[in-house]
Amino acid sequence: MAEEVLTATALTLKDIAREAGVSLATVDRVLHNRPGVRPDTVRRVKETIARNAFQPHVAAAELARGRARRFAFVMPSGPNPFMQQIEAYLGEMSAWLSARRLNVEMIATDVFDPSVLAASLEALSEDCDGVAVVALDHPGVRAAIDDLVDAGTKVVTLVSDVPSSRRHHYVGIDNIAAGRTAGALVGRLVGRRSGKVAIVAGSQGLRDHAERIFGFNQVMTSEFPELSVLPVLEGRDEDGRSEQLLTRLFGRHADIVGLYNVGAGTQGVANALSEAGREKQVVFVAHDVTVLTRRLLLQGVMDAAISQNPGHEARAAVRVLLALARGEPILREQEKIRIDIVMRDNLP
Repeated sequence: MAEEVLTATALTLKDIAREAGVSLATVDRVLHNRPGVRPDTVRRVKETIARNAFQPHVAAAELARGRARRFAFVMPSGPNPFMQQIEAYLGEMSAWLSARRLNVEMIATDVFDPSVLAASLEALSEDCDGVAVVALDHPGVRAAIDDLVDAGTKVVTLVSDVPSSRRHHYVGIDNIAAGRTAGALVGRLVGRRSGKVAIVAGSQGLRDHAERIFGFNQVMTSEFPELSVLPVLEGRDEDGRSEQLLTRLFGRHADIVGLYNVGAGTQGVANALSEAGREKQVVFVAHDVTVLTRRLLLQGVMDAAISQNPGHEARAAVRVLLALARGEPILREQEKIRIDIVMRDNLP
């Protein structure tokens, strides 16, 4: 289990003035809508304030608390590009966090092992104000979440939910809708061909993966009966394991025409396609826009990605935890995470 703490010096009005290239008095006039400042200068100061998410009254209120709040993000260990993007965005929020006297601790653990994940949650100290966790839907994990809630800690599930727990909020996409979208893409892109469709997931114990598979199968069964869906392979989001499982599957089934990668391990999936000489024959749909999936889309190996915004999820998780800690309402529409369909011709 690895830990990392993100901290930074809290921003001041002097910092805003220096970055905007104006005097402290000018910043004060802009903040209080006083006359005598050129429109271009007003715009520059406001852009600097917005860019740094600086709110003087918020900073002052947090300083008055006397103790910084501590949030823990319990994330999957291993090279999952999407999770790494979330962690990177949290790092970029350091100024915003410090202005509100928030410390964010990153805890990497094996989220596929319920006993390990539960132990990571149980090990969090009593001074942890909030926890965001990428959670396995398992009784042991559910109990660990409930114990945190009973101890007064605010808990948010991130990306993958545990709805039967007493967690306070879920931050993530509608995964059933994402799976249905993937099913519609695979079925339509396969066209009039018949054959088999393979599914690779990290684990069906992860609620987000299970819900995506459920949505995918709904569409396959109702709209594309000529396509036969094979049993789900579980690659634990690992490149090597996913590649081995798919290589064996391609050896047994020459008529695979579609492939849905539910989680990570995308490089391994792409390797198996290439080694089998099937990258131009099999419709390949996966999740998230990363450096890897962008390259695979441009190469024509991957046909489409179901995208969710990791920056939005990182910010939403922190904002929800902060609102819960302050006893403020959660802006549910603001924190709703949308999905997008990304293909080679509309890459962002």
